[in-house]
Amino acid sequence: MDLGRIEAFLALSEELHFGKAAQRLFVSQPMMSRRIASLERDIGGALFERTSRQVRLTPLGSQLRRQLQPGYAQMQAAIDDARGAARGMTGQLRVGFTATTPSEPLNRLVKAFEKCHPDCRITLCEHPMTEGDWDVWGPLRRGESDVLVYWRAVDDPVLTAGPVIAYLDRILLVARGHRLAGRAQVCADELAGECVAQRPPTFPEALMDAMVPSFTPAGQPIPRTESVHSFHEMMSLVARGRMVHPTVTGVALARRDDIVAVPLAGLPPVPLGLIWRTAHENARIRALTDVANRLQSAHQK
Repeated sequence: MDLGRIEAFLALSEELHFGKAAQRLFVSQPMMSRRIASLERDIGGALFERTSRQVRLTPLGSQLRRQLQPGYAQMQAAIDDARGAARGMTGQLRVGFTATTPSEPLNRLVKAFEKCHPDCRITLCEHPMTEGDWDVWGPLRRGESDVLVYWRAVDDPVLTAGPVIAYLDRILLVARGHRLAGRAQVCADELAGECVAQRPPTFPEALMDAMVPSFTPAGQPIPRTESVHSFHEMMSLVARGRMVHPTVTGVALARRDDIVAVPLAGLPPVPLGLIWRTAHENARIRALTDVANRLQSAHQK
């Protein structure tokens, strides 16, 4: 089957917009339409429902996408591997991070990789955590970044959780005038009755449970009452005493004069690690995991 038609179908199934899909593949919109129509004729059924306002996958289109995507991604990874073998470890590796990814372990990993593989350039790509978009896995699924350095709590079956590069201790962010602000340490059981943020709709549930538990170790509820749309909004609510926020050391955006960070005991350290889309694994990702494993082994000695 013509690879161009497969690429057109997969691009349109993600973009759901003929113009955007055409731009993504660097073809004209009429060419995109012809490729989709040709594929539909060969298959013998409609893959998309088209109206004046939107494009949607039909059940047949959804089935085809589920079956095509893994094989197409594996083919791309195989070509990547072949290029790497032919040229040595060259090219670009796109490493994702978020506004809450601690910079020190990330920078340590990047420097170590570039020292081992000077001909392979790392480009850092921020995964947004802004109003309406807390889907930190999204850029990995869409192929916009190759690896994400983030909290290793993965609940998406298409992703692989790789090696840990650091374990971060827990802290509790509270307003400067909060009853817990002057404490040398807070026990996690003391969070019973304190208000924390609700899970933003697109934020992965496993990540929320790992970072902001809904129950104390003793089983008492920690009410998730405050709706937030951005990390800055979350910090504003903490500073105003509306809520507290469990997090980890090293989060730069949490450093404010009106917020106090208190060590939080009773919860395990949070692992910071590498995460990538399983079907997109290639030689460069494996080289990065090797460097991460060596760094962690050296740190543990």
